Amino acid sequence: MRILCVFGEHAYGDPSRGTGYEYANFLPALRALGHEVELFDTFSRRRHSDFAAMNAALVDAAARLRPELMLFVLMGYEVWTETLDLLRDCSPAVLVNWSTDDSWKYEQFSRFVAPHFDLYVTTDAAARSKALAEGMDHVVLSQWAASGARLAEPLPARQCPIRVSFVGARYGNRPRWIASLRARGVEVQCFGHGWPAGPVDESRLAQVLRGSVISLNFGDSPAMMLGWRPGHSRQIKARVFEVPGAGGFLLSENAERIGEYYRPGTEIALFGSEEQLAAQVRRYLDAPDERDAVARAGHARTAGEHTYESRFATILQQARERGAPRAEKGWSLDGEAARARMRELAGRHATTPALRALRGAAVAPLRAAFGARRGPRAARRLLFEASWRFAGARTYGAAGLPGRLFYAES
Repeated sequence: MRILCVFGEHAYGDPSRGTGYEYANFLPALRALGHEVELFDTFSRRRHSDFAAMNAALVDAAARLRPELMLFVLMGYEVWTETLDLLRDCSPAVLVNWSTDDSWKYEQFSRFVAPHFDLYVTTDAAARSKALAEGMDHVVLSQWAASGARLAEPLPARQCPIRVSFVGARYGNRPRWIASLRARGVEVQCFGHGWPAGPVDESRLAQVLRGSVISLNFGDSPAMMLGWRPGHSRQIKARVFEVPGAGGFLLSENAERIGEYYRPGTEIALFGSEEQLAAQVRRYLDAPDERDAVARAGHARTAGEHTYESRFATILQQARERGAPRAEKGWSLDGEAARARMRELAGRHATTPALRALRGAAVAPLRAAFGARRGPRAARRLLFEASWRFAGARTYGAAGLPGRLFYAES
């Protein structure tokens, strides 16, 4: 199958933050399954002048490559809903989106964009229940996994060069968890955006996970708006599967349904408070044989059930079934009607002097308060929070104001 992947090469489109998760895990898994895979990068803001140029280039790429399936990982409004509809109307390609963070993104994002896909994959069971209640039976439940290409047998604790490690960005409650351990005399080596050591590249990530007696995982999300109040949600993270897959020992913050994937105390270890975290760390540092048994069991479970090759084999079969009614549709993305539609959408997306003045008025006080870099980002966030609440699905179309006014900051 010819597959066009629509996401990014680098994390959040920023080369300084290392290789993107999807790039490092999804592409190799699809190729291992025997598929022909191409990437169209929608995370970077350096490749195109604005979202109009990005959407036009995506349509051109699809017309040229004629993929049988397009796999998206949408972060927000970078690909317009009208573009998704055009791709489905003018080609037989099956459109699939892998949705991240639906524990908090469903209300503000997924419920608006899911109707524009043939198959919409979520890792959050509650989000799927909501989608089904709203009549969207093409929203299916899957879960994060480990790279089959990077599976490695666990290293015994006595051979591990790192005692305790954490790999992930510095935000939310994470600094508090780490500070609590350090206050109890446990040194933790931290890698990721915001920590002094900085990000660890994907090529070295497996070494860190396998070479740690204990690898920590925290389940909280970045700061977000829950309703009208700021807060955090707790969710199963990709690291839950990566650590045992790489041959490491996982000590994870508890999250809903995590026990459906691993047996706590036998294949992974869990904690729910600072006291439990410290106690579990001491327990497994002091009992290397017990730690090794858990690591081996977790690795075996991962290799047998939780690889991306296994996940995508199921997803692609579901996608084929969903896309079957359009299998005989012809390709007309390079026709005049499709080109005229993209020109029309570009016109809707164009800014006006009044809109540019609005951006300037919104950014000025926030730039004064937060600086030249964070000020525009804060203005974009405030506009986005208002837009999805009051404009709804329009936020994710060509005329959506956040995308029109804040391309570079999105």
